[in-house]
Amino acid sequence: MRFTSQPPQSSPNSAPLDPWTGPAAPGAVPPPPLSGGTRAARTGGVVTLALVACTAVLLLVAWFLSGIFGSGTVLWLGALAMVPLALCLLGLRWVDRWDPEPRALLALGLLWGAGASVAGSLMVGDVFMELFFDPAGRLDMDLFGAVVQAPIVEELTKGAGVLLIFWINRAHFDGPIDGIVYGGIVGAGFAFTENILYFGSSYAEPGAPGELATVFVLRGLFSPFAHVMFTAWTGFALGLCAERGRRGRWPLYLLVGLLPAMIGHFLWNGGVGILFDDFLSFYFLLQVPLFVASIIAVFLLQRGERKLAERRLGDYRNAGWFTDAEVAMFATRAGRRRARRWASEIGRSRQMRQFTTTAMNLAAVRQRIVAGHGSAEDLARETALLHQSHHQRAQLLVGL
Repeated sequence: MRFTSQPPQSSPNSAPLDPWTGPAAPGAVPPPPLSGGTRAARTGGVVTLALVACTAVLLLVAWFLSGIFGSGTVLWLGALAMVPLALCLLGLRWVDRWDPEPRALLALGLLWGAGASVAGSLMVGDVFMELFFDPAGRLDMDLFGAVVQAPIVEELTKGAGVLLIFWINRAHFDGPIDGIVYGGIVGAGFAFTENILYFGSSYAEPGAPGELATVFVLRGLFSPFAHVMFTAWTGFALGLCAERGRRGRWPLYLLVGLLPAMIGHFLWNGGVGILFDDFLSFYFLLQVPLFVASIIAVFLLQRGERKLAERRLGDYRNAGWFTDAEVAMFATRAGRRRARRWASEIGRSRQMRQFTTTAMNLAAVRQRIVAGHGSAEDLARETALLHQSHHQRAQLLVGL
């Protein structure tokens, strides 16, 4: 791969670049780096605090489970639960491959799902049962818990984690794909801990280990993405809220996302016995089609995201900040493959990843501005990102 232009030389006495004239004229000096802002530091502090708190809650949940099953049993059941978790993480990596989310926020979502969501569900679930379960009604306690309590309480506690990330970092939660990733990672964390609970309960049954093997196949291999799909609806709705610039209306969008999440959860827990007579019919007639439809929907959203990024980066190309080759490199699969291969050959893969990440952040910021809901912070961030991309290009090409 070859770039069609070289970066300008810098002079310590020249004036800063106008963000919309492009870096064509020599003698341009970029402003201070993007990472020095007080707001970014404050956001980083909030994320760190949230990570510490969620880790503490997860440790309490682990202690609670150890009291039930024993610490040794929890450890090897946790290793078993890592199998479906790994499948979920690989799937979410595919969803997130085009414009990866910050690892700290992904870790926060995973920890919230595995710890805070489970703890909240256990505590709120008992209160919910006391308030709404009617022993004289048509549903017995176990069925009520599965088809009423679990879909409502669990999706609310998981949705709270997605909402937390939505509030914490506006810059990295600005579209449906972002929401699906964050919702999915929270759901994956919740499923991990819930699987330990189910595996432990089945292991304690008289039929173990045969009972455990059955539960592992059904939950870990047949349906590892169930909770991911449920909570992805909540994230999708909040992503739409961000994309449309209506963050002040988040309660409405949250409700819109929670409804299909709860309905999907209800169908999964109550499908066999209420809608279908046997598991295989339920699985192949309902769950598999829903899963395939979800994959198709994500694929279409990804294609739309790529096209939108190409249009927004085209704005910067027209202003002189990027070349045609660079826009193709950032916004097409073939271009990225060639760029990665070229950067790997010259030993600058890390610089290429940084350059690409900055370009994708620019596309997102520019879209908010063009859509009419960009803030003064977005304008400042755009300027800083443009100059950062200019500096990264120079690092990538120096000595070539």
